[in-house]
Amino acid sequence: MILKWIINAAILLLIAYLYPGVIISNYYTALITVLILGLINVFIKPLLLLLTLPINVLTLGLFTFIINGFLFWFASTFIDGFGVTSFWSAIIGALLYSIISGVLTGFLKE
Repeated sequence: MILKWIINAAILLLIAYLYPGVIISNYYTALITVLILGLINVFIKPLLLLLTLPINVLTLGLFTFIINGFLFWFASTFIDGFGVTSFWSAIIGALLYSIISGVLTGFLKE
């Protein structure tokens, strides 16, 4: 679990390096951001998915990208040293984070 946390922080730093819409000041901030994003995804995301279920069904699940981007942006509003330049940058950053994190942690399971 600690290894996944460290890898996800490194992924977040990589995204900030490659994509100019996401800003991370240092590795410590990346570790805190990954922890906060994990807590947000555990406690707030299920509630938002339940509340937006009708629109999520109508869009065949594509509204989930908007929710992920909103939560990514939401985390950036109260973490010093972590920021996104716009809402669309938050959506792209969350998408990149999800894809890269899913691939790398999938390798850890094996």
